[in-house]
Amino acid sequence: MNDTLLQATLLAVAVVSNALSAVAGGGAGLVQLPAIIFLGLPFATALATHKIASVALGIGASLRHWRSTPLERPVTLLVLASGIPGVIAGANTILQIPEQAALLALGILTTGLGVYSALRQQLGLTAAPQHRDRRGLAIGGLAIFGIGFLNGSLTSGTGLFLTLWLVRWFGPDYKQAVAHTLVLVGLAWNSSGAVTLAVQAPVQWDWLPALLAGSAIGGYLGAHLSITRGNRFIKRTFEVVTILVGLKLVSVALAA
Repeated sequence: MNDTLLQATLLAVAVVSNALSAVAGGGAGLVQLPAIIFLGLPFATALATHKIASVALGIGASLRHWRSTPLERPVTLLVLASGIPGVIAGANTILQIPEQAALLALGILTTGLGVYSALRQQLGLTAAPQHRDRRGLAIGGLAIFGIGFLNGSLTSGTGLFLTLWLVRWFGPDYKQAVAHTLVLVGLAWNSSGAVTLAVQAPVQWDWLPALLAGSAIGGYLGAHLSITRGNRFIKRTFEVVTILVGLKLVSVALAA
């Protein structure tokens, strides 16, 4: 594949995967990470390159969400304080542990997220704030640390875990939860994971301009679509994406 075609392919992959992720609140790795591995990068290099590129998803989504969907300060601080240490811990372990069993478990759990949301027909359609006391925040923070660990290590689809956890535990609607996930995971979590991975694994720097541009464009477009279409559209997209991500992870694990 010549360089021009390669860069165009990387741009298209990034736009599509990150637009889908920006609507559903996660899942960019479903398309982007396997695609860049397929295009010839070894796993460690692909993971580090993907993680750096995914920071631009947060930039694009933030530009669209910033004024229309304000973030809650307590939830924002908790996601940052609990999630970033988990991301760093996960990124420091992924290159040293076998991934087949973890991918299989993650795939089953991710599929379960979509099924759970589909069965709870009113979940996330209207905001119902809850668990904002000390105990609720502590439990929420522990779960967010675990989700951060998964984000730093396995990366594919783990933003979807945070989106559903925010909806289920803290009670925002889907639009609010997706905004928190895209801005905080896209910018803060992915930046932490990117730095941690980049010092341990080589990065394909000449692929990054196309991936960064596509991630930013896709993030903005997907955020715009989620804002204009509303909670029911986001909920249905979330359910479809989680089931597809889960099945993809299971198939990858079984084929390994």
